[in-house]
This record gives sequence, C-alpha cells and structure tokens, in this order.
Amino acid sequence: MSDADVIVVGGGHNGLICAAYLARAGLDTLLVEARSSVGGCASTVSDLGARFNICNCDHTLIRAMPLLDELDLGSHGLRYLEADVSYLHLFHDRSTPWPFFSDSDRTLAGLAHTHPGQVDAYRRYLDDALPVASAAIEMARSRATAPQLLKAAVGSSATGIARLLRWSRQSATKVLRSYFSDPHLAMPAISTGPTVWGISPDLPGTGLAAAGYATRHLIRTGRPVGGSGALTDAIAASFAASGGQTRCNAPVRQLRLASDGSICGVELVDGEVLASDKVVTACDPRQVLTRWLPSGAGPRGHAAKPTAKAQRMLRRWAAETELDGYESKIDAVLTDLPQWQVGNRAVLALDGADPMQGTCVISPSLDELAQAHRLRSAGEVHAKPTMLINLPSQLDHTLQPALGQHVLSLETLFTPYNLHGGWPASMEPARWLEIMGTFVGSEFAATIDRWRAMTPDRYESEFSMHRRHAPSYVESPVATFVGRRSEVSRHDAPVEGLYLTGAGTWPGAGVFGAPGRNAADRVLRDRKR
Repeated sequence: MSDADVIVVGGGHNGLICAAYLARAGLDTLLVEARSSVGGCASTVSDLGARFNICNCDHTLIRAMPLLDELDLGSHGLRYLEADVSYLHLFHDRSTPWPFFSDSDRTLAGLAHTHPGQVDAYRRYLDDALPVASAAIEMARSRATAPQLLKAAVGSSATGIARLLRWSRQSATKVLRSYFSDPHLAMPAISTGPTVWGISPDLPGTGLAAAGYATRHLIRTGRPVGGSGALTDAIAASFAASGGQTRCNAPVRQLRLASDGSICGVELVDGEVLASDKVVTACDPRQVLTRWLPSGAGPRGHAAKPTAKAQRMLRRWAAETELDGYESKIDAVLTDLPQWQVGNRAVLALDGADPMQGTCVISPSLDELAQAHRLRSAGEVHAKPTMLINLPSQLDHTLQPALGQHVLSLETLFTPYNLHGGWPASMEPARWLEIMGTFVGSEFAATIDRWRAMTPDRYESEFSMHRRHAPSYVESPVATFVGRRSEVSRHDAPVEGLYLTGAGTWPGAGVFGAPGRNAADRVLRDRKR
C-alpha cells in the first residue's frame, strides 16, 4: 500500500516548490523534512529575541520565474520590498566605493562620480552583457528538455546566445578584464559570483559570472516582507492549500528499492518506511546518490540494489572529490544603525539613496582572493575575507527586534570547514565584526547588543549540510542542452521513480526555484506517459 503518489524529501524552497506543483496537479504528495520546520537555508528563524535570515536575504532570479504567479504566492502573503540602492561596493584597500542601482542609468551616473574613467567601459559592458543575461534568463525559465531549451535559445538574440556560449568557456577574470581596466569594477562581480560559488575566477567555465551586473539590471533585487522565510512560508501555504501533507522531524536514512531496482519508498532514521513508487529528493545530489541508495543487502533483509546502469552512475559520483563548505554568517542585534564611511565622491554617487537598505559587498584584491583560496585549503581564514553585509531591518521594519534596534547579517568567505583548532573555540567570528567596525567607525562595537555565529559546523548539524557543502549546478550550457548527467540536468536519475532537484540541479543555486519547478514538470510528464 502506498503512503503517497509522490514523496518529496527536503523542505527547502526547491523541495517546497516541487511539492506544491505536484499537489496542484492533483497528486497525493507527502513532503518529509528533517528539521522541525520547512524552509531550509531560505528560511527566517527566531533566536536571541530577534528574527534572522539563515542566508542572505536578497532575492533576484526567483523574481523572474513564472512560479510566483503559477503558485499564487501573492495570495499566500508574499510581498517584496526593493532597496533604492541594491549594492554598495567597498574594498579592503579603502579605495572609493561605488553604488549599484537596478536602474543602469543611475549606476552610470554614480560611476561618473566615483570611477569616471570606467563609465564608457560600463556602457560597452552593458551593450554586450544585457543580451547574454537575457538569453540566460530565458533558458532558466524554460523546461529542462532539449526542445524547450532550444526554443528559448531561438527566442533570444543570436548575438546573445553566441556570446553566452563564448563566455561560458572563458574565465570570469578574462571576461571582466576585457571591459574594465580598473579591478574595482570587476571584483564585486567576482565576489558575488565565483567567490560565492567557492571557485577561482581564473577557472575556465566561470565567465558567465560577468553577466551578474546585467542580470540585476534586468531583474530588480527584492526582499520578502518579514524576511527571506516569507517566501518559503508562502510556498508551504500554497502546498497545503492544494492538499499537500508535510512531516517535519523526519530525517531520511536511505531510499528503498523494489526487487527490480526501482524506487519503492524511503526509510526514516527511526526505521519507519514510507511507501511510494515516486520519490523526489531536494538535497545534495552527491549525498543522495552515494549514501542513500542501497548497494546490496540492507537492514531487515532489504536486499534490493540498483540496476547495472544505476550502479555505473553511482561509481561516477563516488569517484568525484567530496567538497567542503566555506561560508559562515554572523547574526547580531544592534542598538543603533551604523553608517558606512564613504568619501565625498561616493556620497554624490548615492544621490540621496540610503546605502544601509541594500547589501554591502567588501571585496579583497585578486591577489588577496587567490591567497584566500590557498589558506582555505590549509584550514585558515584570510585577514581580508570577502564579506556580504546588510541590515534587513532598515528596509523591512517588521524585522526590528525593538524600537531603535536593528538586525545585522554578515556573511564571510572563505571560512573552511576544517578550521585549525576547530570552530567552537575560534576567535575568527569576533574578528569579522572588528573588520566591519573599521568600515563604520569605532563606536560600532558598543552598539552590538548580542550576536551569534553560524559557522560550518553549525550548518552541518542544524541543516543536514554534509561538511557544510552547498551544492551548485556546474554543467556548461552545451552539456545541459544534450542532457549530460541527466540526473542533474534533466532531474531524472537512472533509477525508476527517482527524481532529483535542488541547488545542485539545473539551472542552479541561490534563491531561484526553477530546479523545483523543473523536477515537478519531469514527474508529471513521466506520469502522463
């Protein structure tokens, strides 16, 4: 007897989105989540008498996805706010900051004050990058099939597609240097691109990161009222309204296979078995494929194993290097609002906009970033790490813990999983606050009322992130089109009834949602067949 038509494992935003689509299509859908609540790393949690976003609260790509309307999330409480200035770019070398506005003309006007020699270069960049960003967005909006991807490509400009393919083979450093002679124009795109992805900007295949500025000009960055978790709350409400069922505190031990190697359910850590011939996992693909699929005799006589084709796939995944996480985050309650110390040129560039509403990106130099990569491998943190900082309560007053107080979000890269001496005794997090203090004034320390550090060990234990690794889809556009590694590019593993979604599947990481929508589409198409 089946417990559901489909079981979705993992209640992050992609798992929720997949489950919501399946329930709206009339399937009896059960979502199981290891934590006591859904939302994953897109959620907002209560601690220290305040509400904190687990990860950065800026939402961009998901705002271009049709799922916001298709799941009717507005009627379930989702509403976005937009900061006047999206990003303020600062640098450890204390060079002139520059603001980024969603409006490209305002960004150019700001650069005329801060980096006048780069204005023409930015115009040339926009001419080339906007078609690339537009083509990439259209491909991400399409279904994960070759005909649909081809349709999206044909609907985009030929120049944009050709340049997208060319950039996708190059390094981010090479592409950005072809436009900007000043590295301070290139570094923020690297900080929010390859650095966030955990890889070097010098690697071939990272070139599409250069389209980051253009993408944010096409799609306005927003923040859900009530915190990032308002998005997942709305999706969960949409799922429930369609008859979906959710079970929290239900961590999965392994997938269950029938005698022919097809999926027949999941086994929870407590030994309970939930039966279904269709399972979607919204988790790290590597962990699902190398740890959850039984390879032979299992507990209580469960002797089924994957088919020969599936075992070949499992050996391929097992042979890949296991990656560690590299991000940490400080959440704090402040008794006063800090102010970034910027020069006169940056003040003119802001044109009256409040820089504390957006996100501040503090970037090192390219050489310092290369050193940070090496130190990360050695279990150390660079003296000048990449940092992403915002005060969500300045834009969204519903997040203020009390009148006059604010919440601080400070993300730091690279913070190795295997830190020398371990994280519990480390003084590193306190040092990151000291670094921020040098950018906002010596009185900053006195305004910190209370704080916590979400370090790699905590993400692993509290969010089931193995070694704190956050997966990301890495296949090239061509590999995606032909369906290479179909388990992540087409969401369809060579195990009958098993589907994969999440940040490690097409079209990728971040608060995006398209992987969840694509996986649901694949399940429904297979069901029709």
